[in-house]
Amino acid sequence: MLACALLGATFLSSPCFAQALTSSMLAPSIGGFAPAQDSPLRPVNDRGVTGSVPGAYGNPPASGAADTGYDSLNRRRKMKPYPGTPKPRFVGPGNPPNPPLQAPRVTAPVSPSFAGTAEGAPPRRRLKIDDDPFGQVGNYVGGFLVKEAVEVSGGYDSNPGRFSQPRGSAIYRVAPELQATSDWSRHALNLDLRGSFTGYGTRFPDQTSSPVDLDRPDVNGKLSGRIDVTRDTRITSALRLRVATDNPGSPDVQVGLSKYPVYANFGGTVGVEQDFNRLQLQVNGNADRTVYQYSKLTDGRSSSNDDRNFNQYGAQARLNYDWMPGVKPFTEVEADTRVHDLQFDRNGYQRDSNGAYVKAGTSFEFSRLLTGEVAAGYSWRDYQDPRLKQLSGLLTSASLVWTATGLTTVRLDATSSINETTLEGVSGSLARDYSVQVDHAFRRWLIGTAKFGYGTTDYEGTRFDRRYFAEADLVYKLTRTFAIKGTVRRDWLKSDAPGVNSAETVVMLGVRVQR
Repeated sequence: MLACALLGATFLSSPCFAQALTSSMLAPSIGGFAPAQDSPLRPVNDRGVTGSVPGAYGNPPASGAADTGYDSLNRRRKMKPYPGTPKPRFVGPGNPPNPPLQAPRVTAPVSPSFAGTAEGAPPRRRLKIDDDPFGQVGNYVGGFLVKEAVEVSGGYDSNPGRFSQPRGSAIYRVAPELQATSDWSRHALNLDLRGSFTGYGTRFPDQTSSPVDLDRPDVNGKLSGRIDVTRDTRITSALRLRVATDNPGSPDVQVGLSKYPVYANFGGTVGVEQDFNRLQLQVNGNADRTVYQYSKLTDGRSSSNDDRNFNQYGAQARLNYDWMPGVKPFTEVEADTRVHDLQFDRNGYQRDSNGAYVKAGTSFEFSRLLTGEVAAGYSWRDYQDPRLKQLSGLLTSASLVWTATGLTTVRLDATSSINETTLEGVSGSLARDYSVQVDHAFRRWLIGTAKFGYGTTDYEGTRFDRRYFAEADLVYKLTRTFAIKGTVRRDWLKSDAPGVNSAETVVMLGVRVQR
């Protein structure tokens, strides 16, 4: 009863207060509906009074703080050791504190002279910027820089036989390359060997204008050397090789062939170069041989091509003058004779002949923006048979490279030649070819190429052929070793001979491997 009386007196003696709200319902403040001093979340001490207490919810102050910096009581926080780590030893007499940890050194120290930071030492030479980070590097073998590559591609050819009525076929091509360049202080020796084999997956029916099997090789190689006798005197030499077949659509293709006969042209040159101040004189002697294999016919027989085999001997002289930096005009003359293995060919004509040409031009080298040479002249050839007229005409040659921008390069090529033929009553053929090639780098690893060409072949008034082509290439360089290449090419042949006009389209995709 006494307890109840005391409890009732307590309630009667306690004053009553109304609940206080914030001054504005539209702009409440934190704790406006429950003031901080009356908040049920405010910690209570062991005496039941709210306010600042040494602990909250039974935990010491700053028990939930991080392991770094300072806590709410301005004390430095202690790092907790990871499980399994050894306990720190007692620091006192005989136990000095542990030395501070040092970051591990990544690279070995170098001397200031090597690093280029020593006072008075010359600065280190900077490495040359790689102009072509995806270019072919090659390997050094002794004193030679050797580069190898092979391209394997396949696709479709709409008219490989150059028929007037197109007949298409699948196509594949394997093209290896080998280059070797000497790295000597004196003398020089260079090798450039390129080849390809083009095959088709179709055998065509017997046609008068094309063989049944169109597979054919194409090899072009050259080995050139130079001996530096003195500063102004040099001995030059070269060996060359060409293996190929007649072009599709050529009138020299025999009737009823099973496959194209392969011919080989090989020879050499020996000469001397002499400098007389700005004047340079070069004299060469040439010897070449052209030989054809027997033709295989569709009926199983073979036909001889000995009447097409011949030797050519000639001499060449060239005079250069170093007129000004980057410009070197020249004059060149050559005389040669051709001697066939057989005195009379299959049509009873004597094909032995004597020929010559003279031309003049200049070479360019303007700040590496325009390099190469261009020339024009006149060429003629006289035949032993009086029934064969002299074959002559304008001679043009050019090989120019113009670096239009850092990303775009333009190439111009022009060639002219007098070639042998087996057509009855025709002395030979005068061929002229011109081409323009534009290379543009969209990225260092993405190169686009556009080619355009025009050529003519004049068979001494008996037949006149015009050739056109347009080609687009796209090369995607994966690394220095691997590249992917896509090609689209269109060729046209327009002739005044009946039933000869033709056109073809070739689409190919290939892979190039180089080192």
